[in-house]
Amino acid sequence: MRPITTRFRYRLHHSRLLQIGLLSGFWLAGELLVRLAHLPVPGGIAGMLIVLAMLASRRLSPLSMRRGADWLLAEMLLFFVPAVLAVLDHHEFLGWMGVKLLAVILAGTVAVMSVTAITVDLCVRLSLRHAPSA
Repeated sequence: MRPITTRFRYRLHHSRLLQIGLLSGFWLAGELLVRLAHLPVPGGIAGMLIVLAMLASRRLSPLSMRRGADWLLAEMLLFFVPAVLAVLDHHEFLGWMGVKLLAVILAGTVAVMSVTAITVDLCVRLSLRHAPSA
């Protein structure tokens, strides 16, 4: 008879539902940690940091989460359904207000991308100017 941990690992590696439960457990652990420590970060981020620490220390295998994570990524569209339903409830977003809102979002995105590109370009030029000649 195999030890309990070996049987659990085998089931975990082959069960998508257990893997999703494990990922949800890490998320809940992150939420608990954030609330108890009064950290200014979302619980999901803290949960991801817990997963990263477990993976880095090799206490958790990527196989223990691969099937569940793949399923969640494949069904990610379901996570955006509430946002779509909110837009449908507010008909003003489908008219001129929506067009104005879209223009502001696009202009803001272009502005941020442009300023970032210019900043990176200036930093690269400055570092090349001050780099010792080879």
